[in-house]
Amino acid sequence: MPLYEYTCEQDGTIIELIRPMPRADDPVEDPEGRGRTFRRTLSTFQAVGGSGSSGVPRGASLPVAGGCCPCGKGRGSCSNT
Repeated sequence: MPLYEYTCEQDGTIIELIRPMPRADDPVEDPEGRGRTFRRTLSTFQAVGGSGSSGVPRGASLPVAGGCCPCGKGRGSCSNT
């Protein structure tokens, strides 16, 4: 099931819920019981490199385009092509 992010309209508190897709926009009960209203918002994330054989330093962003494969190496320098 997907993970959805919901933001409180009153104070900006953000919560995450795992729900089936058909229930993504169903009302959200205030986890603190204060009667606040939450609306689903667009979740954002950033993929980061790990340590290992990819050649991408830990914490560096992975390439979005331009590499020949997910390893991020340029065309002709990758053994997977």
